[in-house]
Amino acid sequence: MLLAALALAGCSAISNPTSQPLPTIVLDNNAASTQASSLTGGVTASGEVAPAQQSLISFATSGNVETVNIAVGDQVTAGQVLIELNGSEKMAAEVESAKQELLSAQQALDNLNKDMDVKRAEAQKTIADNRDAVRDAQRYFDNIQTQAGQADIDQAYANMIIAKDKLEKAQKDFKPYENKAEDNIVRAGLLSRLAQAQKDYDNLVTRYNNLRGTAGEIDLAQAQADLAMAQANLAKSERDYEILQKGPDPDEVALAQARLVTAKAQLEAAQSAQDDLVLLAPFDGTVTSLNTHPKEWVSPGQTVLQLSDLQHLRVETTDLSERDIPQIRIGQAVTVYVKALKQDVSGRVSEIAPLADVLGGDVVYKVTIDLDQPPAGLRAGMSVEAQFGQ
Repeated sequence: MLLAALALAGCSAISNPTSQPLPTIVLDNNAASTQASSLTGGVTASGEVAPAQQSLISFATSGNVETVNIAVGDQVTAGQVLIELNGSEKMAAEVESAKQELLSAQQALDNLNKDMDVKRAEAQKTIADNRDAVRDAQRYFDNIQTQAGQADIDQAYANMIIAKDKLEKAQKDFKPYENKAEDNIVRAGLLSRLAQAQKDYDNLVTRYNNLRGTAGEIDLAQAQADLAMAQANLAKSERDYEILQKGPDPDEVALAQARLVTAKAQLEAAQSAQDDLVLLAPFDGTVTSLNTHPKEWVSPGQTVLQLSDLQHLRVETTDLSERDIPQIRIGQAVTVYVKALKQDVSGRVSEIAPLADVLGGDVVYKVTIDLDQPPAGLRAGMSVEAQFGQ
């Protein structure tokens, strides 16, 4: 009887249309929001607001920090000096020394060609002078072997007699002062006149003998030797000029060029080492972290600060699945819901990562979205939901 009563009661409950069903529980991550997103349908993804540029900056060399010119939160411009290491004065001196060596090496190479022009001009003048010397030596040699006319001989003889008379008078005038002190003015003047008179007489004697054709064997030998020497000098100067016409010595050019290449390399190395002591801002941005202070030692590759471009913000997705990425394209319209601001913002896809990441075992691709008009109050790190248009 008890079992029958329970069965009847159950059937009555099932057939009673006024009975209330148990409530269904629905999970909603945005249930606590006072304003719901308008995003519905299509491909959606979570993401966050990120700077357009962000860089972890480090030195390429090691050293002690000398100056830190920035603090967290500072706005900097591209090329601004952020941090400097010790040793800048020494490196500046090495750079200057390398510049001087480069200048000297370049001048040495340039002078090879300039010197050739000067040397060619000098060689041409030497050839002209040597030709004149050969002509004079040949004329002198010919004269001492040929007797001149009687009138020329008589004139030369008369001039020789006059010169001899002047010489004898000069000797007579000098005789009383011969033993005077060498710094005696009168003695010096008389000695000079005597020397000139002797020279004039000797030259006239030689001329008289040449005109008579009565030169001695010694005079002939000397004249012949002078002619041969003049001819040899002319031949050598002509050979030297031919060599100069070919240009600078190839060995000298190669040596000068090698010196120039070495000087350029040394300057580049010195400038690179100098640049490594200074950390410059790679772009306009905000210092978002600073990990060093003056007098601290830093190593190559050690992150000393982070620079972020907070003036230009964009959205980067964090969980866009590989199943949805085929539906995404560059330039595609996107509606972004900024949770913290409870506001929808329009934008477009600007980048699609070529390589995937793994998130909780799922394969995801990062997609970058440029906002058409970033809203007031938007900050890096805010979470968003993105709805991609069809």
